[in-house]
Amino acid sequence: MSGALVFVLVIVVVHAVGTALGGWVVLDENDNKREHGQDLVMPMGMAWFVALFCWGLAALQATCVALTGRRRPWTRAVLAACLALVACSTLIGFLGSLLSGAPSLPVLLVFGIDAAALWVVIGATARRWYSVRGPAPTSPRG
Repeated sequence: MSGALVFVLVIVVVHAVGTALGGWVVLDENDNKREHGQDLVMPMGMAWFVALFCWGLAALQATCVALTGRRRPWTRAVLAACLALVACSTLIGFLGSLLSGAPSLPVLLVFGIDAAALWVVIGATARRWYSVRGPAPTSPRG
């Protein structure tokens, strides 16, 4: 496995942990505001939907990282879709900060890292890794 692909897998693991944590934070913040009699960030049903979506996305990303060693072609497609989703949302976050008058350079840096990771996943390096099958079994399975 190339170093570039290992870099991508590390980035995906970091995103998966952050996404799972983000789902928990949405519920916790909503609960905290409700306990103190403040307006909720969003209705509880929507908060649960966002949290479950975040946890599902994090689980999908972790599964793809875990199955990369088996070289399943669908894993590459799912990684590309997840990275594209993350890169688009990061770009939207940067544009939002730009429109508010306080551009966030760290968000732009994260977007650059996400775009580079997406480039690796859709490029020749990942295509070679995911298209190669493991060695054929030497004995029939019974």
